[in-house]
Amino acid sequence: MQQEKSLTRATLRTPKAAAVAGIAFCILLIAIMGLLKRSMPGNPLDAGEWISANSGTVNLALNLVPFAGIAFLWFIGVLRDRLEEQEDRFFATVFLGSALLFLAMLFASAAVIGAMILTAGSVSQEVLNSATFRFGRAAAFLIMNVYAIKMAGVFMISTSTILISTRITPRWIAFIGFCLAVALLLGSSYLTWSFVALPVWVMLISVYILIDNYRSVRKEDAARPTETQSGGSA
Repeated sequence: MQQEKSLTRATLRTPKAAAVAGIAFCILLIAIMGLLKRSMPGNPLDAGEWISANSGTVNLALNLVPFAGIAFLWFIGVLRDRLEEQEDRFFATVFLGSALLFLAMLFASAAVIGAMILTAGSVSQEVLNSATFRFGRAAAFLIMNVYAIKMAGVFMISTSTILISTRITPRWIAFIGFCLAVALLLGSSYLTWSFVALPVWVMLISVYILIDNYRSVRKEDAARPTETQSGGSA
């Protein structure tokens, strides 16, 4: 059984460049939030004129959300692949659960905004300023800026704890994660651009993993001629 598991593991190896997904997630999420913040009013109870004026920009941001989600899932897979047998069940549960909740809330918020834009073309301006549309805008705002960001903070804390215990990255990356997570949990309501903490930290981990993978490939390439020569001499 153990031999079969090892053979399967050897066959299904994570690509060395898979950590690029974390960099893609960083770029996509910052682009999405930048487009939304530029096109939508900061106050969720503002009137709905932005729907007709900036619907194209908002639609562009919403169409990028699924790709950001796929990139984030791939990044989670890369981290779990590096953990291998070192993965702790408790922190792994919090790590994976908070990541999936963050993605679910990101998608839910995007779906609410997308539904508002989809129905805006068939209703009057009075309906756009109605309590129903204000409720939808407020719900999307709260899901993303309160609950999703808090889950992002939990994800960073659990991941940083795993990084320290397993030492798959330098400790200073984990300490940065703790500091940024505290900023998300406590200051997200006051810091307008606090959402960049998660994608920037994910990019930091991804860049380190890419560099570490590149070094391991260089070591394998350097060791291969030595093994060939020793085999020929024998």
